[in-house]
Amino acid sequence: MPNRSAPRQGAAMGAPGPAAGPAKQDRLQMLGITKVYPDGTRALDNVDLIVRRGEVHGLLGENGAGKSTLMKILSGILPLTAGRILLDGREIHLRSTTDALAYGIGMVHQHFSLVPDFTALENVVLGRGGNLSAPAYAEARQRMQRLMDETGLRVPLDTPVEELPVGTQQRIEILKTLDRASDILILDEPTAVLTPQETDRLFDVLRRLAREGTTIILITHKLREVLAITDRVTVLRGGRLVGTRDTAGATAADLARMMVGSERMDISVQRETVAAAEPVLRVENLRVLGDDGNPVVKDVSFEVRAGEIFGIAGVTGNGQSELVEALTGLRAISGGTAYLRGQPVNGKGPRQLYAMGLAHVPEDRHRHGMVAQMTVMENTILGVHHDKRFRRGVPGTLHWGKVRRYARDIVQRFDVVTAGVNAAMRSLSGGNQQKLVVGRELSKAPTLVVAGQPTRGLDVAAAQAIRDLLVGIRNQGQGVLLVSADLDEVMSLSDRIGVMYEGEILAVLSRDEFDRERIGLLMGGVRDESVAG
Repeated sequence: MPNRSAPRQGAAMGAPGPAAGPAKQDRLQMLGITKVYPDGTRALDNVDLIVRRGEVHGLLGENGAGKSTLMKILSGILPLTAGRILLDGREIHLRSTTDALAYGIGMVHQHFSLVPDFTALENVVLGRGGNLSAPAYAEARQRMQRLMDETGLRVPLDTPVEELPVGTQQRIEILKTLDRASDILILDEPTAVLTPQETDRLFDVLRRLAREGTTIILITHKLREVLAITDRVTVLRGGRLVGTRDTAGATAADLARMMVGSERMDISVQRETVAAAEPVLRVENLRVLGDDGNPVVKDVSFEVRAGEIFGIAGVTGNGQSELVEALTGLRAISGGTAYLRGQPVNGKGPRQLYAMGLAHVPEDRHRHGMVAQMTVMENTILGVHHDKRFRRGVPGTLHWGKVRRYARDIVQRFDVVTAGVNAAMRSLSGGNQQKLVVGRELSKAPTLVVAGQPTRGLDVAAAQAIRDLLVGIRNQGQGVLLVSADLDEVMSLSDRIGVMYEGEILAVLSRDEFDRERIGLLMGGVRDESVAG
């Protein structure tokens, strides 16, 4: 097995952009890659991926396009069914992640691979082979301090990972992989929980590494980031290669069309002029405790008006989830009051809040929005199964004919792709599961929709469908509370934005005050009294 390139020493970051010089040579060739699972599912069909030494290469595609499968093959997690992998023209065989690391292939996973009760430093040592000697720890601490200075990504080295917010855990994953000095660096949605400023610093690091010869493959759903950082981009669709093109001169619409296979794709939202009316939700000095008993929402006040989308922007882990849970009856309110149509929500459960006019699109549909083992039809009446319209004359029994008609109506109106209402919910794609959950909640004719991370993990087309539905509710004069870690999404959909940091709302901005740099600073905890509202 050939040796990987020698680890690079930390160097000062230079100016962004690729360095001028001769044409880059092909570093990685994945040729004719096919992956067929035991059940016959063909996840990849004769895919070619060619990545040059020292380039940042974007990998795009809808959910199920094969991106993750292709990268799992490259990182040694999955075996290929057919095809060849070449490094510098020499064929290699990857039977495990250990093989991949030996060839200098490292991956930052979207779903973290950290040991929760280990500290950040212990996870770094473990990632290097688990040498637990005192000199190994001292050396690892020096390397991490140097990396944090170079990248601007700071983490507490001696705190158990399970006690850290998800954004900090993401930084640990990135730093751990950079510490291995990988020659081929794969990053799967690395900026999902980073502020714009942290993203910019990370991109500076990636540009520097690329100039030093590192080959970088970036998987992301954020087209703006693809255009900002990549040299070339490869697009997959349905497990097949659509094509590879230079990023220079490309537009977000160009890339979106490649991903979805449509010549025309409108990636904007149709926001109509709606006169915002009286508040449908009023939150006054709300306080909420976390699972550990410490305050995570601290004296938060805002209101959501009829005919508007009020967005909550912030890096994941700053109290947004707990705020949504408190407002939807899933977590106790420890102080302050929230009012829905003038009635206090304190102490009320989801069923009572539904009767008051609240609908909830949970951030984790698998935990709070659906039951995978149930049918599509059964999932359409979750939370409303007690309604008289679905009952027979005998108490406690359902009129399944009425339920079936209701389910078919939701499937049709919200364009849910399914084999039928009797199909298992788990058989639907993630996007169609989410469309069913959203459709069910909007069918409650709510006064207020609370939507937590409604498009997270969805492909471009599915995400756009969800956004259109939320804007449609707003255009009809209902209120929407939108919580999203996607700043582009929040800025595009919202009429006003509250920026949340460490459990506080640092500012409330009207649409004419939206500014990416300002919001990014607020998301990072930089207070700007001039925009506080």
